[in-house]
Amino acid sequence: MSDKIENTVDTSPDKSGDQEQKKPVLIEKGEISEFMKTALVAVCIALLIRSVLFEPFHIPSGSMKPTLLVGDYLFVNKPAYGYSRYSFPFGIAPIEQRIWPKEPARGDVIVFALPTDTGVDYIKRVIALPGETVMVRRGRLFINDTIVPRELVQEVMLDKASGATLPVIEYIEILPGGVQHSIYEESDMGPLDNTDLFTVPEGHYFVMGDNRDNSQDSRVASRVGPVPFENIVGRADFLFFSTNGYAGLLELWKWPWSIRYDRIAMDIDPVRDAIVVTNEK
Repeated sequence: MSDKIENTVDTSPDKSGDQEQKKPVLIEKGEISEFMKTALVAVCIALLIRSVLFEPFHIPSGSMKPTLLVGDYLFVNKPAYGYSRYSFPFGIAPIEQRIWPKEPARGDVIVFALPTDTGVDYIKRVIALPGETVMVRRGRLFINDTIVPRELVQEVMLDKASGATLPVIEYIEILPGGVQHSIYEESDMGPLDNTDLFTVPEGHYFVMGDNRDNSQDSRVASRVGPVPFENIVGRADFLFFSTNGYAGLLELWKWPWSIRYDRIAMDIDPVRDAIVVTNEK
């Protein structure tokens, strides 16, 4: 009888032990719940900042060289022109008209939802304003039938995506109103160096890349065309990081030599009220 009792006692569950084992589980569930709440709040704050104030943007192509390089990271200023549906992720905001609108200025570098595919963002420079005319003839830009002055700076070797190098000419271009910025030209006889005469519709802007022979912009009506004000996401203000791409994500030992330190915090705004040059090329 004693053996049976002992066996019964030995094999019975220990209630105090169960309580001790369950207690850490309850604490763990509480910690997970608290972590999820904190993470959710952090995500909401990040989305709010990204939607309302500043959105990071990565430069994936060379269409804005020499102003912007592949591997540059910049902040897009959302309040600069007010808010439209495209100011928010995936264009989900139910906004029919732009809120607190402010017109872009000539020379501004803007990020916009591509008119032919609003799921894709482009970055270009505002060249012409609503109601103006634009034309390119033999590589020279005309706005309102007036040639835009440019000044020869230097010849540079441009790195291509294929790994080859190509000589290009750097110019300083001065837009109407004295807005000065740099451009690259491979030649004045490329496919985009002779265009029809465009009239910018009301509520639209004519944009171009600074790398003039390697940019899909408003000159290509089937891809971009004039950009509606509604599609503008914001103004590109300054760089916060830049890398030349020579270091892989996990190659941490190479990062000190891959970062372009001289471009960190670089201002993107063009020079305004510049003196018009006379030695045109």
